Amino acid sequence: MQSPSLPSVLPRHLAILLLMTVATMFAANHVSARLAFDNGTGLLLAVLTRSGVACLILVCLVVAQKKRLWLPPGTWPWQLAVGLCITVQSVCLYSAVARLPVVIALLLVNTFPIQLALLSWALGGPRPTLRSCLIMGTILIGLLVVLDIPAWYANVDDMGPGWLAGIGFGLTAAFAFACALWTTEHRLARVGSTLRSLLTMQTVFIAMIIGGLSGIVPGGMSLPETHQGWLGLALLGLLYGSAFSTLFIFVPRLDMARNAPVMNIEPVASLVIGYFVLGQMLSPSQLVGGAVVVGGIMVLSLSRQR
Repeated sequence: MQSPSLPSVLPRHLAILLLMTVATMFAANHVSARLAFDNGTGLLLAVLTRSGVACLILVCLVVAQKKRLWLPPGTWPWQLAVGLCITVQSVCLYSAVARLPVVIALLLVNTFPIQLALLSWALGGPRPTLRSCLIMGTILIGLLVVLDIPAWYANVDDMGPGWLAGIGFGLTAAFAFACALWTTEHRLARVGSTLRSLLTMQTVFIAMIIGGLSGIVPGGMSLPETHQGWLGLALLGLLYGSAFSTLFIFVPRLDMARNAPVMNIEPVASLVIGYFVLGQMLSPSQLVGGAVVVGGIMVLSLSRQR
C-alpha cells in the first residue's frame, strides 16, 4: 500500500505573499475592532462575533474532513484550560485595542515569545541562552521607547485615562497566549489541530455568552450606535474568519518553520491601516522603537529555528 502523499509546499515567494496577506488581514481586523469600539460596540459582543465566525468555519472543516470529535483520556482539563486562556487573551487584546493605538496594543501582545521562553524555563524547560537574553532585552528597550514612558511620566493627562490599563491588558493578553501555547505543546500534542481549535473557539464563544448574560462587563454586549460601528463589527468578524481559515487551510503548505517570522509584519500593517482609517500615528522615536521590537522578535524567532 502506498502511504498518503504529504501536501506539496508552495514556492517560497507565494508562501511569503500569502502570509503577508493573512497578517495584514489580522491587522485590519484589529483596526476594525477599534472602529467598532469607538462607535459604541460592546467588548464581549466583538469577541463573540469573532469567535462565532471562527466556530462556523471550523465546524465546516470538521464535517468536510470527517474528523472524529474525540479527545484522548486525560486531555479534557487541559483543553478547557487552553480555551479559557484564549478567552482571556481575546478579551484583554480587544481591551488594549480599545484604549491604545492599535499598533502599540499589538506590539505589547507580540511580546508573548519572551513570556513563553521565561514560562518554559520556570516550568522546567531549557534556560534561555545569553544571545536570547540579549535579544529579549533589546525588544524590551524598544517597547519602552514605543510606550513613550518619559512622556507618560511627564504628563499623565495627555496619555489618556486608559493608557496604563491598556498596557496591562496588552501584557496580560501576551501572557495568556504564552500559557495557551505551552499547554498546547506539552499537554495536547496528541489532539488534532482541527478539533483543538474548534473546542477552543467554542469555549471562547460560550464564555462570551455567559459573560454577556451575567453582566460581568458593563455594556459588554452593547450594539453599535452608528453605521460605522456596524461596519467595524462586520469587518472584524469577516477579516478574522477569512484570515483564520486561510492560515488554517494552507499551513501544511507554507513551511511555517522557515516562513513564520513573516507574520511579524502585522504591527507594521496595523500602523499603516490605523493611520488611514483611524488617524492614529506614532512619533518618530516610537516608530524607531517599534522597528526594534519587530526586528528583535523576528531575530528571536529565527534563532529558535536553528
